[in-house]
Amino acid sequence: MLSKRLKMLRGNKRQEDVAKEIGVSRATYGHYEIGRTEPDNETLKKLADYYHVSTDYLLGRTNDEKPIHVAFSHGSDPLTKEEEEFLERQLEEFRSWRKKFAQKSSETEN
Repeated sequence: MLSKRLKMLRGNKRQEDVAKEIGVSRATYGHYEIGRTEPDNETLKKLADYYHVSTDYLLGRTNDEKPIHVAFSHGSDPLTKEEEEFLERQLEEFRSWRKKFAQKSSETEN
């Protein structure tokens, strides 16, 4: 499942570019995509972060690629669609705030 998901998520990006971002060689990343080898836990986390999905999604434990759903679900009490949408809006707002803060911080440093 991992190899199929990695191929699908990469889309039109080059293996070399993804590999560089996560800190492995192109050949190693290529082996992940063909299922010859599997990434260690740290690399799996980097892949999930790079593709903005959960490690559970990469491993095929869920078909829901949105990490927010995985992070806030509690076993037999899954999030409702409304709760999920609310959390996604809050996350978008937080990321926007964080980006603005980082820009202001870099401007004051210069």
